[in-house]
Amino acid sequence: MTRLWRIVLISCLALSASVFATATDVSSEVTANVPALGEFHEVIVPIWHQAWPTKDTAMMRKMVPDVEKGVAKVAAAELPGILRDKAKAWQENVAKFQQTATEYKAAADAKDDARLLKAAEKLHSQFEVLVRIVKPVLKELDQFHTALYMLYHYEAPEYKLDKIKASVAKLNEKMAVLNQAKLPQRLSKKQSEFEAARTNLSKSLETLTATLATNDEKRIKDAVETMHTDYQNVEKVFD
Repeated sequence: MTRLWRIVLISCLALSASVFATATDVSSEVTANVPALGEFHEVIVPIWHQAWPTKDTAMMRKMVPDVEKGVAKVAAAELPGILRDKAKAWQENVAKFQQTATEYKAAADAKDDARLLKAAEKLHSQFEVLVRIVKPVLKELDQFHTALYMLYHYEAPEYKLDKIKASVAKLNEKMAVLNQAKLPQRLSKKQSEFEAARTNLSKSLETLTATLATNDEKRIKDAVETMHTDYQNVEKVFD
């Protein structure tokens, strides 16, 4: 192989690796997932579904190291980019999660069964709070957000018009699905509030779609900002 061909081959391999890495980075950034939280599910399930109903505090005490290790991993975890708007709520509730784990260990060390049972209940409750921060109530809303994320944080600020138009087309597809979504029964009381917020989001998306034809950078960016705010208002329905 000549020196020139070696250089070409090395350059192609480097480019391929770069493209693969970029695709991987983007994929992880737009996926609402915190692996450490999923791993803690394996800890909380036996505590909540086995030990707590039967008041098996001996089992709970044995699981103190698992609780401490799991909570520490959750506290050290970084949120993916798509959850950046939830960073404050995440940090506040991780701090509560850590405090609850401290209470759990203290009760276990003191062999205070009543206190340990209450701490286990709080640990489970706080775990669910964190899960709700990461995972949205509706998969349809999550899918809409995934499409919105790249538009709002990358394409609009850099005014990549072709990509903006492609993302808006995708958002219209996601909006059509979201418009048909029904809340789970446990949230049925919020249906009217949800529908009102969803209608505003749909209208702001229609405005953005129409504004694209102007090719006016400021108007398009303003329309994206309005739509993003309306999306956040839909999310706030479930706070």
